[in-house]
Amino acid sequence: MVREAVDVSNVDWTSYFASIVSVCPWSRAYWHKQKIDVQLWKSEIVPLDDFVARMYIHQNASGRQLKKIMERMNDIRHEEEWLFSHPMYKGHSTPVPILIQQDLEILTKARKGRDNGNAQEKR
Repeated sequence: MVREAVDVSNVDWTSYFASIVSVCPWSRAYWHKQKIDVQLWKSEIVPLDDFVARMYIHQNASGRQLKKIMERMNDIRHEEEWLFSHPMYKGHSTPVPILIQQDLEILTKARKGRDNGNAQEKR
């Protein structure tokens, strides 16, 4: 599934994660450790298991649609934090529309480590 999603999106995710180190310093390391999964959005939520994050590529979704899904997921999935990204927002946005499912505990620890100038990892 990861290969299918990466092939369909035609995105160099390694370069993308390198480009966002200033705003998400731990993402590149997790990508290299194969701790970030990439899948096509099929309205089915997959448990994270050993992944720290999963990116669901939702190719035809608008930023508004992604935001609504994100809000709904954050309301019902309390062990995770959901975010979204859409190329229309430019800056550090992903080159394709995505929903991001993250382990809330790992994300919280990483953010605290960043605040202290030292990103921490749970796994």
